Amino acid sequence: MNDSLQSLIDGIKDDVIGWRRYIHANPDLTFQETPTADYIYKQLTGFGPLQLQRLTPNSVVARLVGAHPGKTYALRADIDALPIQEDSGEPFSSTKSGVMHACGHDAHAAMLLGAAKVLCQLQSEIRGEVVFIFQHAEEVPPGGAKELVEKGVLDGVTMIFGLHVLPNYPTGKVMLKPGVFSASSDNFDIVIKGCGGHGSMPHLCIDPVTIGSEVVTALQQIVARKLDPLSVPVLTVATFQAGDSYNVIPDSARLAGTLRTHNKDIRQKVPLLVEQILTGITSAHGAEYELTWTTGYTIGYNHEDACLISRRVISDTLGANTLIEVASPMFNSEDFSSYQEKIPGCFIMIGSGNEEIGATHGVHNPKFKLDERAMQIGVSLHVGLIHDLLIR
Repeated sequence: MNDSLQSLIDGIKDDVIGWRRYIHANPDLTFQETPTADYIYKQLTGFGPLQLQRLTPNSVVARLVGAHPGKTYALRADIDALPIQEDSGEPFSSTKSGVMHACGHDAHAAMLLGAAKVLCQLQSEIRGEVVFIFQHAEEVPPGGAKELVEKGVLDGVTMIFGLHVLPNYPTGKVMLKPGVFSASSDNFDIVIKGCGGHGSMPHLCIDPVTIGSEVVTALQQIVARKLDPLSVPVLTVATFQAGDSYNVIPDSARLAGTLRTHNKDIRQKVPLLVEQILTGITSAHGAEYELTWTTGYTIGYNHEDACLISRRVISDTLGANTLIEVASPMFNSEDFSSYQEKIPGCFIMIGSGNEEIGATHGVHNPKFKLDERAMQIGVSLHVGLIHDLLIR
């Protein structure tokens, strides 16, 4: 990266930190992000030649039209927070009880604001257009990305890039996983319907608790014995709710959980196997069941051309030794995949861990912190991608 461009990025360092800390202290839950979107919109109005849109009340899309014709590329940041009580100890901790930016979306928004401010100053050199997407509702399916795609946010866009801070790696490192990088996510709800009664007379009941226990154990056999070990998913029962008394067998029990996989065929097959298990176990005990699946995010896939561009920019901007090529995809899900279903794209992970300041806890943790130096790396990558594609 040339000195003049680096100087522009260095010049907004304090702005980026300030934006991030304001958003962190004033978090908004998924589908409630209108105040955050209003704040972002207000900042963008001061940057200069941006065309601003509110495709939804809780998101912002900014378009920078360069002085010369060319292709259109998109950069995306998510902006929603999580229902977590913050325990990070940061002086700018959340002012809202039970709501926290514990996944770095505040930093993502600030990094993209920084990139927009820098690139507005380069408008006369840009050959094409840049779309800055400040997206709502990443944390909860069906997700904001799907909604924005349906509203045409990618119309005319050639390729899209996204960044995510990751405290599992130290600041100064950038991670890239070509091909499949994240899992699909689908959730299931099971209601087992038995026949309740007094705890002293179980022979007169159809106990949904013992039946549910059998179901939990049997579901583990899907991964252990029904699928190719090289393609196994994660199938987790995370909720088991039944009854509220010492001596009353309840009428029903509820199980709920999630399926994560990197394989489209497995994603189709597992629900059928779950249905077989439920049918067999409940019928053996004279019980009934209801099974509901909620489709979540699709498999995230980093396209080859987008990865080639990302590698080149990471090397030119930060140095070749910065990049870590990740061998295996993660089982986390990410609604950036909704964009990648529509056009080629690449999702890049930015190391933000730092033991000296306690930035060691993973995302979705109440003690989550990030090394704010990582945000300058994010701004540099956003700007570097557009410089490589539309200026150089």
